Amino acid sequence: MIENESAENYLETILVLSRKLPVVRAVDIANELGFKKSSVSIAMKNLREKCYITVTDAGFIYLTESGKRIAELIYERHEFVSEWLMRLGVPQEIAIEDACKIEHILSKESYDAIKAFVAQHT
Repeated sequence: MIENESAENYLETILVLSRKLPVVRAVDIANELGFKKSSVSIAMKNLREKCYITVTDAGFIYLTESGKRIAELIYERHEFVSEWLMRLGVPQEIAIEDACKIEHILSKESYDAIKAFVAQHT
């Protein structure tokens, strides 16, 4: 995991979009997140410099192995926490919003413990 919630959100968004679209571009990310394309371009530059993504000459964005690993971890947490909160009776919209926050701050140890507890009690 990386220490930057924003970077993790971008990686997760790229992963989700790559499952829906044939290629991912900065404009797709901007539209998905409701950000300006210029803000996304700066973030993509930072992610590229940290070797989490590659960008082709045509502007297509791909996750590297390390970027994909982080994105999948964050996405798994998001899905698990959202589902868990909804099972507890939290309305879907709130559960998804809260999961977006929780997925970044929860330590691996706490996440693993919660996941194990839920598995034993469902």
